[in-house]
Amino acid sequence: MLKFVYDGGVFVYSYRAEKRHFLFLRNGRGWLDIPKGHAEKGERIMDTALRETKEETGLDVVPDRFFRHSLAYWTKEDGQRAKKIVTVFIAEVPQAANVRVSDEHVGYVWLSCEDALRQVSFKDTKELVMEADSYLDRKARIEKLNREYRKLPSKVKGWDLSANFVAGEGPPNAKVAVIGQAPGRSEDASGRPFVGRSGQLLTKLLMIAGLRREQVYITSVVQFFPPKNRVPSDKEIALCRGFLYRQLDIIKPRLVVVLGGVALKELLGIGEIMKVHGRLMKKDRNYFITLHPAAAVRIKSNVPIIESDFRKLKGALSSL
Repeated sequence: MLKFVYDGGVFVYSYRAEKRHFLFLRNGRGWLDIPKGHAEKGERIMDTALRETKEETGLDVVPDRFFRHSLAYWTKEDGQRAKKIVTVFIAEVPQAANVRVSDEHVGYVWLSCEDALRQVSFKDTKELVMEADSYLDRKARIEKLNREYRKLPSKVKGWDLSANFVAGEGPPNAKVAVIGQAPGRSEDASGRPFVGRSGQLLTKLLMIAGLRREQVYITSVVQFFPPKNRVPSDKEIALCRGFLYRQLDIIKPRLVVVLGGVALKELLGIGEIMKVHGRLMKKDRNYFITLHPAAAVRIKSNVPIIESDFRKLKGALSSL
């Protein structure tokens, strides 16, 4: 019988002399590794990662909400061949953080991405370094874009949308991006996209497609609430257009899920969603077209239509 072993860990980083450095622990053989270890019975993998990090470095960390790096390899446990699955999170600590290594290690070192790639021994660790560094670069670029985007109301004469900016949410390296029309009242109040009734339905629909909400990047054509939930005007869409496409350029998703007519017209220049929903289209990237969840919230007869679309989305994802 095949045995599975689960490990969890945290790849810790800090900014030192304004440059990102990653924390590596050195074992008795001189190899560099990250804080990680076996999951105890009944323990969530996130709790394993936090516990092992505390035990091996003395650090209390808060992992990034969206980064997950998984790797699997064959090993031996109690003399039996086993498949080990390792889940790694990332977390930032202050430059002054006090690292106290456990007896399992002989020391530690902070390395830049470039130095880490030269010094680490294993291919899996090199891949982790590259993925984490790329993820954090994209995250920084998205945050910079959002700081600029949220200032838009103060720069436009006669601004008629809410002044509350609703940032996109999700991994900045997501393989799937979801684009809606604009924030609603609940999103305007919370500052998060798709948290109202439409958002609850979207979460369920993503599960039909085999996706967790945390895996996708969610945003809108316009990221400010149009009063009375009206459709954003062509002028308002034009004002926000550059920010939408800059997000996509940073994230580089393999597929964009287009929710509703406003997003469809903006992204693909098509005006009739009922003629094209449930389809995968290729333009500058792959697009999958479906109704906006709000249409299913308002009109119950749309529920089986949108559910069918998301089942098709699951098949489309497997073919990419």
